[in-house]
Amino acid sequence: MASHTPSIFVHSSSVPARRKCSFLSFTPLPFTSRLSCRTQRISMEIFCSRNHDAPEGSSHQCDSSLTSTSPVFCGGIKAISRTGELALRKAIPANPVMKTMQESLEDISFLLRIPQRKPYGTMEGDVKKTLTTAVNEKQSILGSVPTELKEKGSQLYDSLVNGKGGLKDLIASIKENDPDKISITLSSTLGTISELELLQAPGISYLLPEQYLKYPRLTGRGIVEFIVEKGDGSTFSTAAGGGPQKLATIQLVLDGYSAPLTAGNFAKLVIDGAYDGIKLKCTEQAILSDNELGGSGYSIPLEIMPSGQFEPLYKTTLDVQDGELPVLPLSVYGAVAMAHNADSEEYSSPSQFFIYLYDKKSAGLGGLSFDEGQFSVFGYTTVGREILSQLKTGDVIRSAKLVQGQERFVLPVSEG
Repeated sequence: MASHTPSIFVHSSSVPARRKCSFLSFTPLPFTSRLSCRTQRISMEIFCSRNHDAPEGSSHQCDSSLTSTSPVFCGGIKAISRTGELALRKAIPANPVMKTMQESLEDISFLLRIPQRKPYGTMEGDVKKTLTTAVNEKQSILGSVPTELKEKGSQLYDSLVNGKGGLKDLIASIKENDPDKISITLSSTLGTISELELLQAPGISYLLPEQYLKYPRLTGRGIVEFIVEKGDGSTFSTAAGGGPQKLATIQLVLDGYSAPLTAGNFAKLVIDGAYDGIKLKCTEQAILSDNELGGSGYSIPLEIMPSGQFEPLYKTTLDVQDGELPVLPLSVYGAVAMAHNADSEEYSSPSQFFIYLYDKKSAGLGGLSFDEGQFSVFGYTTVGREILSQLKTGDVIRSAKLVQGQERFVLPVSEG
């Protein structure tokens, strides 16, 4: 069954203009265009210290030279994830204590973007609170780890609290007021939290509708590795600085927690070798697999997990204008999604996928793609992002392999 080219390339101009966010009682500062509401308020307190005229409706008085007309999604809507790593961390259905700790640390990433007077005191307070929670809730954290993974869980917990790159290290880095050091340590700490959360989430936390049990599914995380080759015989430049390379590696993390059917169908196609030797088509906005793979793959219903919900919606898109945002956003450079089915936009293509090349310059309100919430996003490029911009129409996926997550892949009973 053939699929059509994703709408992001053909009719984004037909998308109606987005309504302004109802929260905006003041004009946001330039650097806060993608911050959470909590962080915006902190930023206002830091920068609005002069006794000048305040923006209408604001409780702060502010230097008007600091303001910008850039809109931002706020109010009841949390800032959407802007990196694949962040989106993947948020998507893990883990222990509520761990999610609270994670959210507190994620705020520090936003605070580090403040260009001048960084609120180190706020950062230190957040990390100390997180450390206290980790110590007091040790039993709850480790109690959510399956018995067979307890030893690894204990090691990760010790690393999080006392280890190099853990919470105590992060507090020490903040005391030094060194943004670069804080950023590196924070990345390590969040990585450890993510590993612990993945141990706590051995499978999807909801029941799939009975009519969809006939499809392959991925009940957790998987990693697909593409080996790509230039179609014209030229070479790639790699981030490692190893000189020109004829072949390049791209890794995609598949998220079966939020899109089990879509990720499962893609994983099956990879396992079956359906993408080996497939040519790519490239535009300014995306890299697509070339055409349809005659008869391969399932026609999976559109599958989108809304933020704040516990299971995906099927055969329906999200209304971003009304504040509906997906757990796995399209508005991330390297997001991986399925094209629409040619016969019905309630279904995804059986096999044609695309990698989205997000560019905020061509985005809409709040920096969101005009097609946010319209496609089944099921993963992100985490390795080889620098290769994406070098790919051209006619380049080839030499091989595609599921290198991690085989144990999470489930075939329908009729095929098992």
